[in-house]
Amino acid sequence: MLIHPTAIVDSTATLGEEVQIGPFCIVEKDAVLGDGCRLEARAIVKENTTLGPGNTLHEAAVLGGVPQHSSVPEVTGSLIVGEANTFRENTTVHCALHEGESTQIGDHNLVMVGVHIGHDCVVGNHTVLINNVMLAGHVTVGDRAYVAGGAAVQQFRRVGRLAAVGGYSRAVKDVPPFVMLDGNTSGVVGLNRVGIQRAGYDRDDMQCLKNAYRLIYRSGLPWNDILERLKTDFTSGPAAEFHPFFSTGKHGFMPERRTPNSATIRLYREEERGDLQVKAG
Repeated sequence: MLIHPTAIVDSTATLGEEVQIGPFCIVEKDAVLGDGCRLEARAIVKENTTLGPGNTLHEAAVLGGVPQHSSVPEVTGSLIVGEANTFRENTTVHCALHEGESTQIGDHNLVMVGVHIGHDCVVGNHTVLINNVMLAGHVTVGDRAYVAGGAAVQQFRRVGRLAAVGGYSRAVKDVPPFVMLDGNTSGVVGLNRVGIQRAGYDRDDMQCLKNAYRLIYRSGLPWNDILERLKTDFTSGPAAEFHPFFSTGKHGFMPERRTPNSATIRLYREEERGDLQVKAG
């Protein structure tokens, strides 16, 4: 165990083996650091925060801070972090708002510079949150989801497993699993093919996902009929995850961005062009 002499570690904190705590770090009361955790300079682990083994906090990361809420109770909840996560510089993760509840971060996540994870969020495993991502309170992010820089997810919304959210997107509704969200329009633009392939799914799985995607976004059927067909026609493989996701949604789902089938370029006659110039003058 290596603790820099300028670090402040509360006597009630629990430290595992081979923990490294750098200069000017703070570990508050009742915090737990698992084996092999490393805190770089000025990193802070607040009270009632539990870190599993192998987590790394880079400079000025703050884990377990008080929730940003207009009515913070006197006693708040906790933050529970799994193993082998990386929190880059100036990241903030807040504890749950109410006693007995927890913000939860899974395993092997990469949380890049300036990311904020609000109170009561649940982040799965193997996710990537790029610089300045903002997750409001009670957001759920599924396993292997990818959220690009500057994207914002509204409170109580869900980002499904293996979804890819484009940079500067505004996820004001749930983002279904396996889809891509365009950073420019915040519309769904198809399946996250790269992420799906990297996750080890084969051609048959991809074809089923395509069929389910067309049913959801292209069929034009009434929503209840879509849900029924998702339940009966896609009972195995990754496409089977669509029905439970859509059937439990409470805040709507991000719509598809569709390009018009054709575009018309208006060509003005000379006399029209002259009229336009007169009006402009």
